[in-house]
Amino acid sequence: MTWTIRPELPDSPVAAALWRAYYTEVSDRWYLLHEGRRTEPEELEREIAAESGADLVPPRGHLLVARYGDEAAGSAGIRLLDAATAELTRVFLHPGVRGRGGAALLVRAAEDVARTSGAARLILDTRGDLVEARALYARLGFTETEPHNGGPFAEHWFTKRLG
Repeated sequence: MTWTIRPELPDSPVAAALWRAYYTEVSDRWYLLHEGRRTEPEELEREIAAESGADLVPPRGHLLVARYGDEAAGSAGIRLLDAATAELTRVFLHPGVRGRGGAALLVRAAEDVARTSGAARLILDTRGDLVEARALYARLGFTETEPHNGGPFAEHWFTKRLG
């Protein structure tokens, strides 16, 4: 099977399903770690609705969807913060396709979109318990930096020059 990566509007059914899968996984991981439980259905619905992805629409944002074969397998978003800086967000692959090279392809495609949009630097934040994500970003040349935002779940911040 092969990977393909294409732009997608964040309100498409494919993007909505990927956002739900992403948010369910990261939310459940947080609640299991901190409260010993999974996300309550009402909490999940409220938080999914609060982050529509409307800022991931051209020209200031982009959402990419990765497919493995014909199946939607993951996503990555780019949000332009200013003329030189883009933020990487919503990086996700379904667990069943992890370890097949898709994450690196997806992040590199997001870097290309950010570069094409004029960004010279890509930033992101992540949580401490998302060790796989932190390892991926380090492997792809991102450097851990001082905080660039005050997000409630941001514990690690990364940057990469897009030269």
